[in-house]
This record gives sequence, C-alpha cells and structure tokens, in this order.
Amino acid sequence: MRSSILTMALAVLVAACASTPPEQDPVQIKLNNLDERLARVERIAGNEAEMSQRLDQVQQSLREIRGRLDELEHNGEALTKQQRDLYADLDKRLAVASAAAGGPGGATSSGPPVGGPAGAAPTGGAADNAAEGNAPAGGGAAAGGTAPAAGSNAPSSTEQAVYSQAFDALKAGSYSVAITGFKDFLGTYPASPLAENAQYWLGEAYYVNKDYESAAGAFRAVLRKWPDSRKAPDALLKLGYTQAAQKQYAAARSTLTEVTKKYPGSDAARLAGERLKRIPGQPAQSTPPPAPAQ
Repeated sequence: MRSSILTMALAVLVAACASTPPEQDPVQIKLNNLDERLARVERIAGNEAEMSQRLDQVQQSLREIRGRLDELEHNGEALTKQQRDLYADLDKRLAVASAAAGGPGGATSSGPPVGGPAGAAPTGGAADNAAEGNAPAGGGAAAGGTAPAAGSNAPSSTEQAVYSQAFDALKAGSYSVAITGFKDFLGTYPASPLAENAQYWLGEAYYVNKDYESAAGAFRAVLRKWPDSRKAPDALLKLGYTQAAQKQYAAARSTLTEVTKKYPGSDAARLAGERLKRIPGQPAQSTPPPAPAQ
C-alpha cells in the first residue's frame, strides 16, 4: 500500500516537471538582444553609406552641370561679340556704299566722296565704328573683314581646349590630372577670360581631393583677383566649407555668415545658412548681466 502511494506521488511529480517549461538562460537572452541591436546598427550604417554615395553622385552631377554652364556662357559671350563685330562691319560697308552712291559723278567706293552735303558720309557710320576699334579711321572697308576688337572677352581656341581638358579630367574623377591641368592653364594664360573659372575649379579639385589647405588658397585667390566676378559667391561659400572641413569652426562660421550678408537671396547664401546650422559649437546667445539691486 505504502509503495503504491509512493509510486503515485513520484508519477505526479514527474508529470508536473514535464509540464513546466524550462527557464531560458539569462546569458542567452542578452546575447539575443545584442544580436538584434547589432543587426539594427548594421542596417542603419548601410542606409547611411548608401545615402552618402548618392550625395557624392549628386555633387558630381552638379559640378558637371555648373562646368557646362560656364562653357555655354563663355561660348555665348564669344558669339555675341562676333555678332556685334559683324553688324559693325556691315554698318561700315553700307555707310561707304551709301556715300559712294550719293556723291558727285564718278565717285567710287574706294574712299569717301568729295563734294557738298549730298555726298558726305552719314554720321554714326564708319567714323563711330573706327572709334570703337572695329574699322580703320579712314572710313574704308577693312581688308579681309573686321579685325577683333582690342580687349576681346572671348577665349582663343587653344585656351578653350586646354581648359576643357582639365575640366573633363575633373568630371571624370581624375582630380590629380585636373589639378595639374588647371595649374598649367593659369600659369600659361593668367589673363584669359577663363582664368577665374580655372582658379575656382582648381579649388574644387583640391577640395574633393581633401587637400583642404590648397583648396582654401585657391578659393581665396578667386576672391582676391576677381572680387566682383560671378564666381565670388561660390568661392566664398566653398572657403567656408573648407574651413569647416579643417575644423576651423570659428573661421567657417564667420565666412559663411559673410556669404549670407554679402549675397542675400542667392543660392550661395541659402547653402551657407544650411551649413551654419551643422557647424558644432554654435556660440550661445549672450545675455546681459543682471542689473545691480537698488
């Protein structure tokens, strides 16, 4: 009897143990949690790397677009200059032809006719063009067409070719080649209409190559040599970026603030304002000391 009771008790105890799930190991629980956290961190890091890569691609595309706009603008200026020269030459030839047709009998187009008011060359024709450097002062047509005016703002074909080679290297990501090309261009053609662009893109090439000291020097050269050029706002903005990359936060803050004040409403000012928000160690607003108690 007693053995039967003992056997039944043991059976009940074994059944109870079998129905109670074993407790999980605390160490295993912590390891599982760490695995989950690590997986989340890896996903976040992967997303950030992808975003950084996309940002680099966007910046590269912007550099290509801006460079192409520079080329188009200079080509447009050269075309406008050629059109002005052509119109001036046509005006001059028409003035000479008109004077020859209206002069006394026997007058030819070899020179201005001799005679009274009916044979005088119209004012505002060849004489005005000669004063602008587009035609000889004698009023006759220039041999072989009009010579380029002094101080022409169009780059030569050689200058354009050398500049394009350096810029193409920059677009292709060959930054060292681009740096050498732009430096050679500036050394050979310091007075070229493309010089300010070459100086700016030299700074960009240094910047993307993380040679921040040289980049800052190149951007400062733009501001020093061409302070009123259309590249000046971008050069000042990129100088602030470069100072921030060098962790010269006070200088970067001052430079970017100058961009917002000097070029309000521009894209450079907008970008400078956005970059200012990300500079660490923003100075706290100073509060006046409390007034002494009366």
